[in-house]
Amino acid sequence: MFKRLPGDEARNLVSTTPDTAVVFRPAVVTTPAILTLIILAGRVLAGLVRMTWRHPIAMLAAVAPGVLTILYGWQTALLLTAPTPAGLAAWALTDRDSFVRLVGRRLQAWWRLIWIYRRHWQPVMIVSGLGRHIRGRDYLPRLVKVTCTPWADLVTVRMLKGQAVKDWADRLDHLAQGFGAVSCRVALTHSGRLTLTFPRHDPLAVPIPSRPLPDAATVEAIEVGKQEDGRPWLLKVHGTHVLVAGATGAGKGSILWSAIRGLLPAVAEGLAELWALDPKLMELSYGRDLFGSRYAATPEECADLLDEAVSIMQKRAARFAGLQRNHTPTVDDPFVLVVVDEVAFLTAYQTDRQLKHRISAALATLTTQGRAVGVGVLAALQDPRKEVMNIRNLFPDKIALRLDESEQVDMVLGDGARDRGALADHISLVPELGAGIGYVRLETSPEPVRVRAAYVSDTDIRAMVATFGRAA
Repeated sequence: MFKRLPGDEARNLVSTTPDTAVVFRPAVVTTPAILTLIILAGRVLAGLVRMTWRHPIAMLAAVAPGVLTILYGWQTALLLTAPTPAGLAAWALTDRDSFVRLVGRRLQAWWRLIWIYRRHWQPVMIVSGLGRHIRGRDYLPRLVKVTCTPWADLVTVRMLKGQAVKDWADRLDHLAQGFGAVSCRVALTHSGRLTLTFPRHDPLAVPIPSRPLPDAATVEAIEVGKQEDGRPWLLKVHGTHVLVAGATGAGKGSILWSAIRGLLPAVAEGLAELWALDPKLMELSYGRDLFGSRYAATPEECADLLDEAVSIMQKRAARFAGLQRNHTPTVDDPFVLVVVDEVAFLTAYQTDRQLKHRISAALATLTTQGRAVGVGVLAALQDPRKEVMNIRNLFPDKIALRLDESEQVDMVLGDGARDRGALADHISLVPELGAGIGYVRLETSPEPVRVRAAYVSDTDIRAMVATFGRAA
């Protein structure tokens, strides 16, 4: 039988049976009830002060009618408070956008803070392992604030001392299910602070039609779709190289054609040139008249075209040496965008070793030296493995569309991208729901951004050829 011993007497036990469990009862110190009430009252008061500081408008709206009723009676209180809701109602009816932006989102954030996050904060943190219950006390990350956007809740959290972002990234599913969201993403904002993004609905669920042609010729930022926050997705092609990876039917053609479409006014004015490598003879061949003589389909033609691009790049570098470090598009030195559809067919699946070496060497040369002199590469592929595409790290900007395996996400976007919410392997297989949706990781930011490319239809391509075919 077990024997209950008080306090520290268990340390004096000597047992001849080492496997015998010793159960002892620790000493209990009785806390006076008045001290417990004082501590509880202090916590309530601190909570009210904190709530008033964070949400002054909501607290004023809730407290003011009661205070006026106590001081002056309900008739006076009604007379003084009635104009406020009437004015807010009139504001909402006459200018809904500004009302929602300045008032509605704040009230929504306050309500979701109280009803969704603060109410479930303790159990979700403890069950997910992000909080600790030690000796009867809960140690929880601090819920700082909630901000509502039109499509998501942004929850700012102060981590516990000793926690890392990876601790949260490993528990995104727990957080999403705990707070009733479809998914969750995490991003470090300041030292010790991070932002959790809980989408309320998907703003990219509906396919996006092709973007209008730019009014003015530009090679800088081309609108190719929409970001998850509703802003236009501007793809930089000048001064960088872009790698697009996605399974069959993921929408790689949408990105290629949207980029081509955005550059056509610059091509018409002689400020840009489009060079196309189309080894599959399917995607880019539909608008081959846009590329003129700068179109290649067979591996031999692709190798020759890449060697020509390298030659132009090297001649420019020789002329620019000591004079300028950055390229400015002109008619004499236009920006050259080399578009490669299914680059793995040329670099990995090519049976001719000599041809394969030529193509790989030319692509490596362009991606290491081309952007400073105005030669960019926009390449698409299906399989992002290193043995298939051994120069993928030479592309500063990367786009991951729907991928087959979770490991491929980090292959494309870099280590830890999937842990931060780039769930490219979870994108829907249904074309209407998932085609063109992906995650972008730019050279200037490690955080992946969810986007959807606009769909450029066959009709759009035929119209582009009819209008700009001769310009190429």
